[in-house]
Amino acid sequence: INAEYMGCAGAVPFGAAFIELYFILSSLWLNKFYYVFGFFAIVLTILIVTCAEISIVLVYFQLCYEDYRWWWRSAMYSGSSGLYLFIYSVYYLTSTLNLHHFSSLVLYFGYMGLLSGTLFVTTGTIGFLASWLFVRYIYSALKVD
Repeated sequence: INAEYMGCAGAVPFGAAFIELYFILSSLWLNKFYYVFGFFAIVLTILIVTCAEISIVLVYFQLCYEDYRWWWRSAMYSGSSGLYLFIYSVYYLTSTLNLHHFSSLVLYFGYMGLLSGTLFVTTGTIGFLASWLFVRYIYSALKVD
């Protein structure tokens, strides 16, 4: 499995939370009130399930190709959605925000870098744990005589 799959795999969890992300960034950077916490809980659940599913599917394909180095790749598959968040934050900056001072840009990219890194680690952990449980389950069914 090539590195292209890692980048494309992050688009699926990011796409699941894309619309809600606009409202979250607007509440952070434009001082708008965020009041749709029920919908956020649904989107968060969809994001968790999507991260787990995409990592399990790609680890399964990787194991079918007899490549057993799945540990770090399982985290990278779903964790690459953090990269998509950072790319979207650049788009959000150019389309919505009017930040022209250097200090404002450093602050914005610093916070968005931290947020993207946190999303990378969180979704990567979800993908790894789901893949780990999946691999334990499929290999526990093997009987060696």
